[in-house]
Amino acid sequence: MVLSVGFYSSRKKDKSYADYFLAGRNIGWITIGITIFATNISSEHFIGLAGSGSARGLAVGQFELMAIFILIFLGWFLAPIFLKSGVVTTPEFLEQRFDRRIRKFFAAFSILIYLFTKILVTLFAGGLLFYNIFGLNIYTSSIIIVLITGLYTVIGGANAVMRTQMIQGLVLIAGASALLFFGLDKVGGFSGLEQKLPGDFFNMFKPISDPDYPWTGIIFGAPIIAFWYWCTDQYIVQRVLSAKSLNDARRGSLLAALLKVLPVFVLVVPGLIAVALYPEINGDEAYSFLIASNILPSGIKGLVIAGLLAAIMSSLSGVFNSTAVLFTNDFYKLKHPEASDRKLVLVGRLASTAIVVAAILTVPLMKMLNSQIYLFLQSVQAFVAPPITAVFLVGIFFKNINAKAAIYTLVIGEFIGLGRLLTELLIKWNVVDNPIFNWLVQINFLHFAVFLFIVSTALIFSLSFIFRAREVKQRNKLQFSLNENFSELILALPSFKKVKDIRMNLIMSGVIVLIVVSVWSLWN
Repeated sequence: MVLSVGFYSSRKKDKSYADYFLAGRNIGWITIGITIFATNISSEHFIGLAGSGSARGLAVGQFELMAIFILIFLGWFLAPIFLKSGVVTTPEFLEQRFDRRIRKFFAAFSILIYLFTKILVTLFAGGLLFYNIFGLNIYTSSIIIVLITGLYTVIGGANAVMRTQMIQGLVLIAGASALLFFGLDKVGGFSGLEQKLPGDFFNMFKPISDPDYPWTGIIFGAPIIAFWYWCTDQYIVQRVLSAKSLNDARRGSLLAALLKVLPVFVLVVPGLIAVALYPEINGDEAYSFLIASNILPSGIKGLVIAGLLAAIMSSLSGVFNSTAVLFTNDFYKLKHPEASDRKLVLVGRLASTAIVVAAILTVPLMKMLNSQIYLFLQSVQAFVAPPITAVFLVGIFFKNINAKAAIYTLVIGEFIGLGRLLTELLIKWNVVDNPIFNWLVQINFLHFAVFLFIVSTALIFSLSFIFRAREVKQRNKLQFSLNENFSELILALPSFKKVKDIRMNLIMSGVIVLIVVSVWSLWN
């Protein structure tokens, strides 16, 4: 069905540049909300959230809840800036604010991160699931999934990706919800679950000394990672840029925020159910163990597995298309500004094909990954996200920050972050054993994210002051900052007509925040 929809969406032969990469900028809010959610939720969420839930309880769900506040921020304050700038990619947005150097650096860095986090981790988690369920070779299953997903992504572009993601999003929600329902029935409901597990499993706020989820790291560090992922990453922002209006972009972001409540229940809680029913399971085996068990009747089990496959394909198609637009828009188009739409679409298809081939070539690297995959992914993001978050936030809040300071901050910040990651890997592989390095890697990754964000913010302000006297006044094409957006929203509130236009969005935002607070109150 997904392939049929993908090919049907690709039937139009003469596509324009905006058609292929942004679905013609004609996507409604329901599609935007579901596709943001479907792009985000992948196999590492099924494996990782359930696995971490089986090991430590509900606290891992805090990453999902913190993302909700950032999505609300995206819809209300950043979506207007992105849409008014008229950009195709977030690196292009950075060029409007700073210069071309930072555009190219951020585009290249994003492609590299996609390959070694989003693609590699998704394939590893998906392959692990299908190996545990079917006994299918982990490499074979990964290659098959990549080829099938790449087929309609290359041909149809963003339109095919987003239309198929609508179906995949609904299927993955249905499948995950079915497993939750039958699992709770088997364990005796939430009350039965609480009786079988330690009380600490139901505490979402852990002490500062907790090695994985200190409350200080969750409150201050997780939002830094979330801002990078939800507000600056082309992988997510491309859906917002495809909106047919500002209201669709805003409401779509709010719908995605509402849907982000679901993983706490349909992905984390099954991990608790798994360890309650089968205490012998080990971490990331939890979700596949539940599926392979006898708690699901025939037919329903197929629906759950279809949900897993939908999650994998929706995320991969999103990253293939996002990588293609980054290469085409931020490298090829800059070098060939006279290129026609037809040629740019062709380059986009070739770039998509190249990333599909690259994804297949990364499959052997999956043996480097091991248990607690979701925690691994969050820790990697904690080392790369803070400098990007700092540059974006400072850049759109303060107009006197210059381009040279921004690019230096990104380079130095990423050098520090990747150095921390490399140190951790070298110690893990027993290559080095140094007291200072050992102390460094003992710092919780969320606390390190806070530290790196503070360092990056201080760096960009300091360098802007140093370079201000030497740098010729730059052309800042970005005429709409966060401060102006705040002012516009405040001025709109007294107007009855404008309040009527945004009333539903305000109600949605309030309901979403109330739900999150209720979850915290329930499991505190």
